[in-house]
Amino acid sequence: MRAVIQRVTSASVAVNGDTVGAIHKGYLVLLGVKAGDNEKDADYMADKIVKLRVFEDENGKMNKALRDVGGSVLCVSQFTLLGDARGQNRPGFTQAESPERADELYRRVCQRMRDQGVAVETGIFRTDMQVSLVNDGPVTILLDSEKNF
Repeated sequence: MRAVIQRVTSASVAVNGDTVGAIHKGYLVLLGVKAGDNEKDADYMADKIVKLRVFEDENGKMNKALRDVGGSVLCVSQFTLLGDARGQNRPGFTQAESPERADELYRRVCQRMRDQGVAVETGIFRTDMQVSLVNDGPVTILLDSEKNF
């Protein structure tokens, strides 16, 4: 499972011109589910996102997590994070999980974050979405449940 986490002052996602999810301070999380990912990967990712400390403390150090600052998450499923363009110009997506299983694990990540007291908004799985954000910092973190980066 892979995630791109962007610290934001605001973020929203729209489908057909209608906003379906929006947050203020927190994280925009773009989440890709890899073929073979399981519940352990989903739980790792949710826990890591919630505990990630990239908000500044009183000394200007990145030392605070989402709950410390009252932050929220906008989590958007993005299978293209599993795209492989190493050998060609057109990426292949054979590493991405099937839509049904990916949706199940995506929902698990979102629910596990909610269960830890974090407000989570989402996009709509398998739709064409337009994502808007104001990246704060900018701060962008890459996570991988296999700890490849």
